[in-house]
Amino acid sequence: MSNNPSSYLNYLPANFQEDPFVGRFLLALERVMSGFLPRDTDDPNPEQLALEEYIDRIPTYFNPYNHPDLPVESEIAPTEFIPWLASWVALSLRDDWSEETKRRFISNIVPLYRQRGTKAGVKQMLELYTQEDVKIYEFEQPPHYFQVTITLNERDPKLLQRQEEIAKAIVNQEKPAHTFYALRVLIPGMQIINQPTESKPGIIVGETTLLGTTTIS
Repeated sequence: MSNNPSSYLNYLPANFQEDPFVGRFLLALERVMSGFLPRDTDDPNPEQLALEEYIDRIPTYFNPYNHPDLPVESEIAPTEFIPWLASWVALSLRDDWSEETKRRFISNIVPLYRQRGTKAGVKQMLELYTQEDVKIYEFEQPPHYFQVTITLNERDPKLLQRQEEIAKAIVNQEKPAHTFYALRVLIPGMQIINQPTESKPGIIVGETTLLGTTTIS
């Protein structure tokens, strides 16, 4: 414990401020109520927050997700608080969603409720889940039929199947009851990224790559 008297002495009458015992006694109360920054080297539990520190962090419990568009990241709600936040916005969380997905949905779901049952609502819900562009095509024939095209970047077949099932569940929940649809899943194949510099010309098929070359023995 610190050798300095507690700062709480400043709030006591002058005759108590002169008592060394009171100054030492109040150190324990100050540690519990306000905390010391930096922590005392003799503190047996330096990670334990004081009551005022808990109160200062209350806003973080209502921040489920840091949006990528925000310039500064802030603390977010602890994992065990996520189901409670979901109940506040009337959102049923799937057990097979990742924690990041749950946080994204909680953070964005309220304005999407007003678009439920619309083409825009289905599109935005799927984009919220896949984090990729989603295309929805409507047709005159047959009536009430539409097609959804999504992109999934998962390579594991089991995980890919699960993501497709989740996407179908989202469409089934968000679409009008009288409509039916087909889901088309795109899986990106090989990609060649060309990044030329002043010293390197970049990718020239057959010249700077083995792709497109022919070897004659």
